[in-house]
Amino acid sequence: PSALELVAQHKAQGAVCMIITATNSFVTRPIAQRFGVDELIATEPEEINGEFTGKVKGQPSFQAGKVLRLNEWLSARGWTLNSFESVHFYSDSINDLPLLEAATHPVAVHPDERLSAIAQSRGWPILELFA
Repeated sequence: PSALELVAQHKAQGAVCMIITATNSFVTRPIAQRFGVDELIATEPEEINGEFTGKVKGQPSFQAGKVLRLNEWLSARGWTLNSFESVHFYSDSINDLPLLEAATHPVAVHPDERLSAIAQSRGWPILELFA
């Protein structure tokens, strides 16, 4: 419920809300829909003749690939990260450090040990959305 409220707050403020995940889109699309998030950048599995090949289609949205995929999405709309007054990004994983560093408001949420240490050293907020 706390995460749903957080997304609702951002949406009420007119924010473009997006989920960027390394997880496959067929897994994450229902989650995005549940949160009322229309924009999803996820790793796309390759399909041939309606069957998954086990390979990835295009650039996986993992580590620096998340920044690349976000920049491609923004560019397709004539935007850059600088088009926005602020960019909030929430993550629990050190793998998202490139995207956290690109955001104006990085937030660690239930961070892994390495991300927690970086967040603390940089003064980034650390959220615990559920107990």
